[in-house]
Amino acid sequence: MRILVVGSGGREHALVWKLAQSSNVETIFCAPGNGGIGDIATCVQVDATDVDGLLSFSKKERIKLIVVGPESALAAGVVDAFEKADIPIFGPRATGARMETSKIFAKGLMDRYGVPTAPFKTFTAFDEASRYIASLKPPYVVKADGLAAGKGAYVVREREEGERAIKELLLDSILGQAGHHILVEEFLPGVEASYLAFTDGRSILPMAPSQDHKTLLDDDLGPNTGGMGAYTPVPFLDRAMCDQIDAAIMQKTIQGLQAEGVPYKGVLYGGLMIAGRKPSVLEFNARFGDPETQPILYNMESDLLPVLLACVNGTLDKAEPIRWKEGVSICVVLASRGYPEKPEKGKPINGLQDLAGSREAFVFHAGTRKEGKEYVTSGGRVLGVTARGKTYADAIRNAYDAVSCISFEGMQFRKDIGKKALAFKPPDK
Repeated sequence: MRILVVGSGGREHALVWKLAQSSNVETIFCAPGNGGIGDIATCVQVDATDVDGLLSFSKKERIKLIVVGPESALAAGVVDAFEKADIPIFGPRATGARMETSKIFAKGLMDRYGVPTAPFKTFTAFDEASRYIASLKPPYVVKADGLAAGKGAYVVREREEGERAIKELLLDSILGQAGHHILVEEFLPGVEASYLAFTDGRSILPMAPSQDHKTLLDDDLGPNTGGMGAYTPVPFLDRAMCDQIDAAIMQKTIQGLQAEGVPYKGVLYGGLMIAGRKPSVLEFNARFGDPETQPILYNMESDLLPVLLACVNGTLDKAEPIRWKEGVSICVVLASRGYPEKPEKGKPINGLQDLAGSREAFVFHAGTRKEGKEYVTSGGRVLGVTARGKTYADAIRNAYDAVSCISFEGMQFRKDIGKKALAFKPPDK
């Protein structure tokens, strides 16, 4: 089978890497790809949001399956165009992608169908929003409605922070149109988890739960980023809790979309807050997570291709359960100096050759390009160093041992990825 993966990040490298292991895959292309992806697939210089370019290339190369990575491509209507051309594609249409591209749409759907989430109100006028937050006692959360690359959520802990947040969004337009409609919601305490499931629009097939680390610095300090690392599985999400999430959140959301005539095929990603034994939705994403995809696929024993095809063909209810490797997988993101605001680029990357052929670790490329035989940085999040181990401590040690082999000027990374799993103590039964 000839496959095109759309995107250029670590998530797409993981997808290409995993699909390349399938005996039924003949050729993999990636548009636009990155330096590392080019080692195992043919990179095509077509932007992920260039719908016409992607369609033209796929017809010319007789592509039999498209796998969409980034939310920007979903929002641009890539899936709609390929379905109209009768070319199999994995991902939701633009209407379904509103679960991510419009937080207000997603919250409204959750409210209508009883999916647990924080109470909220929406605003477009600064004065009205200002009067409302003046009546609130922090903490609470202010969110931009649209896509904001991880920068659209403000956890307000002091009164003046709330006023500043709504001013930046509604008056200063720092996020443009994405922040012209906002929501203010109740703060949910607890511990966060990422819960991803495959779906064909009727059934779901959950992946192993994971935990992302969103802020730049250790101990959840510093600015929000696209994600500085992740691990799977999550010790505080046992089988009973996962069953509860499947029924009360994931399946109920898919049923709500189906009831409203919104077809949804692809990945539904729930960003959850767990308080005790009660899960609630912070937000939904409409695609594979990044960096969560890296450790999830690194720990996946099953062939990925049949699962993707079952989603596209509407036969997920007949798919076999996913088999997972024993143990733990962890991904540590290496980022450029200046990330997330103004990342430096063009820095030579050293040490990758020392990890070639490693049995314990794999380096997924994100913001890289190849110059001759060398790799250089080309974005904010540069590499996702991913490793496995029998225990959380083993996986963490293997990951950071691999990180120590790599260097580039200005390299920054968190040193506490997986620390929360080590600190977890199961409750007394």
